[in-house]
Order: sequence, then C-alpha cells, then structure tokens
Amino acid sequence: MKHLSLLPLAAFLAGGTFAAEVARDIGFHEPVRSNFTESEWVETKVAPPAFPKDADLVEFHVGANTANRFYIDGSTLSVGGDGIVRYALVVRTAGGATNVTHEGMRCETGEYKLYASGRADGTWALSRTDAWRPIENKLANRHHAALNRDLFCPAGARIGSAEEGRDALMRGKHPRAP
Repeated sequence: MKHLSLLPLAAFLAGGTFAAEVARDIGFHEPVRSNFTESEWVETKVAPPAFPKDADLVEFHVGANTANRFYIDGSTLSVGGDGIVRYALVVRTAGGATNVTHEGMRCETGEYKLYASGRADGTWALSRTDAWRPIENKLANRHHAALNRDLFCPAGARIGSAEEGRDALMRGKHPRAP
C-alpha cells in the first residue's frame, strides 16, 4: 500500500520530464547560465540606430502560424561589448500595418528588451520601461524565439559579430542552430 501513495508523485515527475523532452525536441533551448553572475554584468547605454530602410531589410522565417512578415535591418545589427545583440526589427502585418522596434537580446539569460519604437515619421520613441523580458516559444508570433534559437543565439551561445548574424539571416538559419 505504501508504494501506491508514490504513484501520483512518479506520474508528476514523469510528466515534467516529458515536457522538457518536448521542448528540446522542438529545438528551443534553455539559456546558457554557467559562470554567469548578475553583479558582474553592466549594460552599455546605446542610442537607437538610423531608422530602417527597405533596402537593408532581411526577412526571417518565424513559422506557419502567422500571416505577419518579419525583418531585421541588417545595417543595425550589432553585438555589444556587454554581450547584447541589438537590432531593428520590422513587422509587417497581414492587414498592412508596419511596426518598427529597436531591441536587444541577451542570449545568456534568454531575454529581450525593447529600447525604442518607431514612429510613422521615421523617428524613434524611447521605451518607457527598462525591463528585460523572457523569450517565450509561443506558436503565434514567436519571432523572439526564432531570432534566439535560429539566428542570434544558436545552441544557446551568442553570435560573435554582426557579420555572423547577417550571414545567418541570409542563410535563413545559423549553422549551429538545431
């Protein structure tokens, strides 16, 4: 009888293991956190880049579950001394709207940050929040997860240069990506 009381616990633990395996199977990885302490890291303050131009946009694939189209302005892509991959993101919706943002991705922690939003007149409005947000692998509009896993943080490691990121964008996937 003592063994029957452990069945719910065993089922719960098996389910957690299964969920972790499913996440690994779809190629989404946990951020690399080894040898990382928050107190050692200092973010560099940067100004927004030049506003994106259509000629510099490189489309990247997010998945079949969205009608939106996603682009990175390759001329704005940078890897800072603080380890942040920064870029201008352009999202064109199926309804014709265009959203432009200046963002940063922190591969080591699996987070992204919004620095500024684009205005219709081609200028930037600085973000009112300074918060880093977790990258989630959602089915719809999973562009941050796609950028993280497939392009800028392949196999959990940050790209080494803007050129490496542009190359991954042109290929459609980083060579180290799952």
